[in-house]
Amino acid sequence: MSGLLDGIRVLDFSRLLPGGFGTGLLADLGAEVVKIEQPGIGDYMRWLEPRIGDESAASWVVDRGKRSIGVDLKSPRGVEVVRRLARTADAVVESFRPGVVDRLGVGYEALHAENPRLVYCSISGYGQDGPLREAAGHDLNYVGRAGILSVTGAEGGRPAIPGVQIGDLAGGALLALTGLLAALVRAARTGEGEHVDVSMTDGAFALLSVHLGDYFATGEVPGPERMLLNGCYPCYNVYACADGRHVTVGALEPQFFEALCEVVGRADLVPTRLDPAALPAWREIFLARGRDEWLAAFEGTEACVGPVNDFEEAIRDPQLRHRGMVVESQHASAGATPQVAPPLKLREHPAAPGAAAPRLGEATRAFLREAAYAEDEIEELLELGIVCEPPPP
Repeated sequence: MSGLLDGIRVLDFSRLLPGGFGTGLLADLGAEVVKIEQPGIGDYMRWLEPRIGDESAASWVVDRGKRSIGVDLKSPRGVEVVRRLARTADAVVESFRPGVVDRLGVGYEALHAENPRLVYCSISGYGQDGPLREAAGHDLNYVGRAGILSVTGAEGGRPAIPGVQIGDLAGGALLALTGLLAALVRAARTGEGEHVDVSMTDGAFALLSVHLGDYFATGEVPGPERMLLNGCYPCYNVYACADGRHVTVGALEPQFFEALCEVVGRADLVPTRLDPAALPAWREIFLARGRDEWLAAFEGTEACVGPVNDFEEAIRDPQLRHRGMVVESQHASAGATPQVAPPLKLREHPAAPGAAAPRLGEATRAFLREAAYAEDEIEELLELGIVCEPPPP
């Protein structure tokens, strides 16, 4: 069965997580993702520990289903290779600091001249313009500047560092895919390309939309454990249990909170749904039993109670297992190896993890031949180090 994006070719200049995660989802959907990497070094993701066999575990998950070509973008002849590849591409994804791709000769204007219908997506920390356009940064800087950290953690304590990269993944990768796919739809209709400018800081800020709406309406600056959805009230909170593990309570609506009170045997607490002063009483209630005892008590009810799973528990979780969120792929040296399955479920054109992550430069020769390079030209480019391919096994 074909993938939803079969026939779509994406040139991926990005490094590390934001671009790699996004283009990995495109590969899961059937797109041909051509990973353009620096000869001898490759994507920095390849060097992260721990390792599965002889490659990074991070690369094993993020780069599955992609093809790799090693090209020196600092060489005019390497730039020419990329320009030829752009003629048959549908999209480009890059994550350099603003201005870098233009200096290299592979920016939007240069590649748009080769292919007017090309969709070009730039992911950066602060966007293509503004006073911080060239500033260095990482996820923590973006979510801090956007305001997300100011409403995390416990009241009176220091802000909590999120356990996942909100700016990189939600503010960056997922919003980049939204813009890129929308532009591809338009390009298919009109033949006109587009430059999609994604700032991870902008994206993180946009994720606060509901909370910012409250602030615009009231003028009150929120903080940790002071909002409906960050731990202010009994109806939406995380509670420690007798065994040191935790449960989540998301009983926002009155009927769900009434079900919660019924299970714990405290009908008198029904009026405390939005009463911060009642939090100590609720914390005391959940400390009376172990986590799994509480989960058994709430099973089948509509109290919106669930576990705080660690990774091992999440992998075994019956709902995630039913949805097939962990699959096994064959690793060249490590054999059958688990990895995260595509989160997108499509009935007619299901997403599927592609082949194993490529070695650096694995498809270099194939792409150069497709771009009409003669064999003697390919050998010369390889000898000069302008392009690379993996060493023989």
